[in-house]
Amino acid sequence: MADPLDTVFSALADPTRRAILTMLLEDDMAVTDVAEPFEMSLAAISKHLTILTRAGLISQEKRGRVKWCKLDPDAMRGASVWMQGFGQFEPVNLEAFERFLAQELPDRQA
Repeated sequence: MADPLDTVFSALADPTRRAILTMLLEDDMAVTDVAEPFEMSLAAISKHLTILTRAGLISQEKRGRVKWCKLDPDAMRGASVWMQGFGQFEPVNLEAFERFLAQELPDRQA
C-alpha cells in the first residue's frame, strides 16, 4: 500500500489535476462543468478525478443523474505540514551573494 503522502504528491504532480483543484476551491462542481475548460474527453477527465479521489483530495457524489465533485482540503494537511518543515530555510538572494563574493574576492572576475 502506498504512503498517503506519496499518493497526494503524485496526484498534485499533474497540472490538469492542480487546475481542477483550483476550480473546486470556488464551489462544488458537476463533472461535466469540471471537464468543460479542458480540451480532452470526459473519460480523460474522469481518470483525473479518480486519481484525485483516491488521493483523498476530492470526493464525488451522485445527486440525481449528475455526479458532483467537492474539494476535501483536509487531505492536503499532511503534505502541507511536511512542506512547512522546509519553511525554516531562507531563500537565497543571489544578487546579494554575488555582491558579497565581489567584496570578499576582489581579485576574482565573475
